[in-house]
Amino acid sequence: MQKKYLMTPGPTPVPSEVLLAQARPMIHHRTPDFSAMLMECVDGLKYVFQTANDVLILACSGTGAMESSFANLFCAGDTVIVARNGKFGDRMVSLAKVYGLVVVDLTYEWTEVVRPADIAKALEEHPDARGVVVVQSETSTGVLNDVEAIGAIVKDFDDCVFIVDSITGIGAVPCLTDEWHLDVVMTGSQKGLMLPPGLAAVTVSPKAWRAYERSTLPKFYFDWMRYKKNLDKQTTPFTPAVSLVVGLTEALRLMREETIEGIISRHSRLAEATRKGCEALGMKLFAPPEGRGSAVTPVWVPEGVDGKKIVSIMKNKYGVTIAGGQDDYVGRIFRVGHLGYFGDFDIITTLAALEMTLAELGYDFERGAGIKAAEAVFMGE
Repeated sequence: MQKKYLMTPGPTPVPSEVLLAQARPMIHHRTPDFSAMLMECVDGLKYVFQTANDVLILACSGTGAMESSFANLFCAGDTVIVARNGKFGDRMVSLAKVYGLVVVDLTYEWTEVVRPADIAKALEEHPDARGVVVVQSETSTGVLNDVEAIGAIVKDFDDCVFIVDSITGIGAVPCLTDEWHLDVVMTGSQKGLMLPPGLAAVTVSPKAWRAYERSTLPKFYFDWMRYKKNLDKQTTPFTPAVSLVVGLTEALRLMREETIEGIISRHSRLAEATRKGCEALGMKLFAPPEGRGSAVTPVWVPEGVDGKKIVSIMKNKYGVTIAGGQDDYVGRIFRVGHLGYFGDFDIITTLAALEMTLAELGYDFERGAGIKAAEAVFMGE
């Protein structure tokens, strides 16, 4: 028998309390019992998102939440500014084009952060822009973009909404939706919310609702107003993912118990230990120092080592599943996830498996150095 460790940035491990909650007998979604859980989830999500704005729960992946933001906020031919420095920023550009939007494409290298000054310049050059789109925490690169600074810029443009993909940010890094003037923020259930895939949540500010009122793009299942009106009646417009909502209720209770401040602090500690551990093994981190998030740590594969074999040996021989690179970075980087239900010893175990794998692949390093460096972080040394 081999014990498995899931160390990817999504799906992430699910706490036993949540798994057991989802194993309860099915209930009907048009009942007071389900309504009570649904409203508890909405309240809990407002706490996690740090918002008083509307929060809508969708039965889809994070990409569904992305698509819903375009369908609900714009008209064909509208101009949107999309800053991208990773795979999911690329996806935002693709979605915008599918809906007939004119994209002002701010493209960066995957190793760079989005520069708020570039957003300000783009808005100056395109005063008719109806939206700015940024990924806060890029899953593909581990880069953390400064959405607080960008929000301070976009807030002064009354007809321009700020859309933030925080799918791997929520529950890992600070994201003060209201204080930072973020009009639309989204996440997925299989990330910091510690659930299986299948749910997404999106916040909608008053400014975003004004954009909705002028939007003429077609929408039905993802029509936000349907969800808002049904939430006023404590229900959903369509059949929800009942068991996932039951699990979400329990997950949010766990998050409230830890507190959002405690959650952010824990993720910061896990990320720092992972980074220090990998650096102690002589490896270089992928994300730049000024933009490193706490959800996932991408690392350059050492020269002469097969990056694909690192991932496969760790999974098949040692039972530790990490993620490889994406697109142009396949085989060139690997990514260690620590978003959601993770603790100190998950990092220690992962670094131990990484060390054994690297030794097997002939990489020269001091055995135990990665584990020692991580322990020092956890012990406050």
